Amino acid sequence: MNIKQFLDSTYLKTAQQAAVSEIENVKINKYSIQEAIDCDFKLIMIRPEIVAMAKKMISEAKSKVDIGTVIDFPLGQNQLDYKLSEAQKAIDDGADDLDFVVNYEAYKVCEVDLIKEQVIKCTDLGLRNNKNVKWIIEVAALNDSQIIGLCTLIKNCVISNFKESQYDNVFVKSSTGFYKTQNNLPNGATIPAIKIMLENSFPLPVKAAGGVRNYDEAIEMIQLGVKRIGTSSAKAIVEGFDSKNGY
Repeated sequence: MNIKQFLDSTYLKTAQQAAVSEIENVKINKYSIQEAIDCDFKLIMIRPEIVAMAKKMISEAKSKVDIGTVIDFPLGQNQLDYKLSEAQKAIDDGADDLDFVVNYEAYKVCEVDLIKEQVIKCTDLGLRNNKNVKWIIEVAALNDSQIIGLCTLIKNCVISNFKESQYDNVFVKSSTGFYKTQNNLPNGATIPAIKIMLENSFPLPVKAAGGVRNYDEAIEMIQLGVKRIGTSSAKAIVEGFDSKNGY
């Protein structure tokens, strides 16, 4: 198994979150992009403002590494126009994958029509531009019933509005990795949550993001059926080490 082709190597911290200067954070991003190129990972996942730099580095290296970015990150609470505008800029800058944060708080108070409109229109923008689209549902913010309901809603929106040949390009993704949980509970992908997602998102693929930090955990996720793994520990995973990275 070529596990590298399942790995979305991820660095999404702002300078403030990383407790470094803006200049130092750009260096960290460059290092992360170069590592993805050198290791031949499936994709490098970075913030929207880094996409153009990643595109230049990857093109100059003649690498096949894809570029992913996050949209309306990490809360997903902006209006549709904001999501579409940020996504279009990322497309123009060279992104291959658009990972939208769904407005999960709106879903929790039953604003279903708002979610449907955003899923349909944002997915349409991505697919029309031949991009992969992923919907981050933030499992740590949801109970099992809400995970089932939100996965089902996204799945039904896609089935009702897009071609079957496009289903493989629309993922349901577990987590941002930035949700603040209480009592040190996991804020990323867990086995129980991923099983629920797989069962209720099919035929859409699932991406497990957050908390996968070593080879055995990655293999377990792949054997469950996930098609992508988002992790800041991609190099440690392929080299067989445990990582202490938080995502």
